[in-house]
Amino acid sequence: MISALYGCDRPCCLGMCKKGAGCMTEGALTRLHSGCLSRIFIRTTSLAFLFCLAIILSSSNMALATENQITENQITEKPATENQIPNEIADKITVTVGEWPPFLTQELEGNGVVAEMIIEIFASQGIEAELTFLPWGRGYYEASIGEFQAMGVWMHKQEREKEFLFSEPILHEQFVFFHRKDMDFDWDKMSDLKNYRLGGGIKYSYGPKLDAAVTDGTLFMDRGPSDEVNFHKLLTGRIQIYPQEKSVGYFALMNHFSAEDRDQITHHPKPILNNLSYVLFPKALEGSAELVVRFNRGLKEFRESGAYDRYMKRLTDDETS
Repeated sequence: MISALYGCDRPCCLGMCKKGAGCMTEGALTRLHSGCLSRIFIRTTSLAFLFCLAIILSSSNMALATENQITENQITEKPATENQIPNEIADKITVTVGEWPPFLTQELEGNGVVAEMIIEIFASQGIEAELTFLPWGRGYYEASIGEFQAMGVWMHKQEREKEFLFSEPILHEQFVFFHRKDMDFDWDKMSDLKNYRLGGGIKYSYGPKLDAAVTDGTLFMDRGPSDEVNFHKLLTGRIQIYPQEKSVGYFALMNHFSAEDRDQITHHPKPILNNLSYVLFPKALEGSAELVVRFNRGLKEFRESGAYDRYMKRLTDDETS
């Protein structure tokens, strides 16, 4: 059986000699068996060597394949946040903003006064800022997880400090009551407004005092979906006063109404609400602390140079033109 397995086909080894063992001398038979055993040993050793070599080569190929896979994953793996600034401030950043005409809007060349200021302030610090307009909620979320290096412009709320660093205020917003010029209107406190029909935006907040007076029924507010709708109601007498941020209100009048209609409307000088707005920097990015310092430095220089006042004057010129 051993001879069959290892390829020795000599008849003497297979027990096939027809004349029996006596046909050969004892010495010759011994030499014959020694030769067979040597061949068996050599073949066994060779097969064992080839088997071990096959195992080694197989293991090497598996290790190489694993290494290549790891390298490929390292090359193709997408970072969690492409815009992240791990160690230093980049020369180019992206800033998300929302529509808030005339401060921020894609309707105007330069995207509005505040958009122009943000870009110029960053540029003064050697940083190129690219603006991306998004719906306010989406922009807030994407900035909070570090998809943008900054976000503008938002009012301060304590809960927002968990996710953002705030710049120095970049915008002072003033909410006032718009009314027809032919109506004698004056007010000092919320109770003075109870005999007037107010307009308002849907789900819009006008500060805690006015919101509370509407909620408790002290004041009645007929809400509309847009400035255009509310000013139309004002012109036709369906409402008597309309609260809105002053520059925003005059921008709507300039863009949606004739000069004759605009001439019938004015605003009361007493503000309903004075609000400050800021550029926000996500705490999710390591570079935000340094970036807000550089932005504030640029904003300070911007104010001291008179450039800030020149930009704001453009808004007041539009209101009175």
